[in-house]
Amino acid sequence: MSLVVFAPNWLGDAVMALPALADLCRLQGGTGVAVAARPAVAGLFELAPGVEAVVRLAHPSDGNLWHRFATDVERVRRVGARRAVLLPNSARAALVAWRAGVPERCGYRRDLRGPLLTYGVARPRGRVHQVDSYRHLAAAIGAEPGPREPSLDVPPEVRGRAARLLEHAGWDGASPLLGVAPGAAYGGAKCWPAERYARTLAALAHDRGLTSVIVGSAADQVIACTVSREAGKIIGTAGRCAVIDLAGRTDLQDLAGVMAHCSAFLSNDSGATHLAAAIGLPVVAVFGPTDERVTAPLGRVSGGVHRPVRAVVGRAWCRPCGLRECPIDHRCMVRVSVDQVVGAVKDVS
Repeated sequence: MSLVVFAPNWLGDAVMALPALADLCRLQGGTGVAVAARPAVAGLFELAPGVEAVVRLAHPSDGNLWHRFATDVERVRRVGARRAVLLPNSARAALVAWRAGVPERCGYRRDLRGPLLTYGVARPRGRVHQVDSYRHLAAAIGAEPGPREPSLDVPPEVRGRAARLLEHAGWDGASPLLGVAPGAAYGGAKCWPAERYARTLAALAHDRGLTSVIVGSAADQVIACTVSREAGKIIGTAGRCAVIDLAGRTDLQDLAGVMAHCSAFLSNDSGATHLAAAIGLPVVAVFGPTDERVTAPLGRVSGGVHRPVRAVVGRAWCRPCGLRECPIDHRCMVRVSVDQVVGAVKDVS
């Protein structure tokens, strides 16, 4: 391999790194690019065009810290790359590349890791969207900038597997699907209240005939169950249930396959939101403590059509605070109404 790209660890960041990765693949002539990624996001890069190999780094449960570090070094060493591009800002990523014997190591000069880099790049000044931050780093080593919007195509076999999963869960194969991710890995402050999700799904089932598919990790199962149960109570009065709960039942590629069958997507500011936008869904994202100017998903351009993305923002003097949990009354999220979100979904879908 000529190049190994160290991927970000979080799904949203990993999706936002796709344009920079595409630029780097073109720089290498479409061959000789490997991606070193944590197991949680490795499946994403197995779907990315131009990536020749995915190096799965150690899982957090794989032994102690030293064992995981040694494992990562050995796995990267086997790639035999001459250059590493470090998208994460951590010193650990630079140390792994150095110990793995990669001769050229490029990344932002952050976290005192400058001595481990052969080419340290200064971060762009001011408020920069995360997509552009990654692209700036790729451009620093000579990659010509390509499309700014993340783009991911779901293979037919993945779509087929997801269709069988949906049908087994109760989808009739014809009703339009709304993907919904009510959880967020970063913390509870990013979550719009579950009861408002439930009322929103009920309203969209009544007004648009949408079947909602709730997705998320195993950690999101409690909030997903609450949303599904409460929405079912409301919709059930009309004689039909239009909510499918798949939280904790999909890996990353199955999640992408489920999204490929949806007509729109509703979520908090989460990794799933970015994945949905990259696949080409119209997206509505509810923002509270995080900054939509830096991390809002970018709508994919497909067939000359720009897929809409709507950020619904709760206005409060204290946002964006970036906190995992709100120390006061969660006002930024509470001020986002059901009518706002229902209207936004109707606008984009």
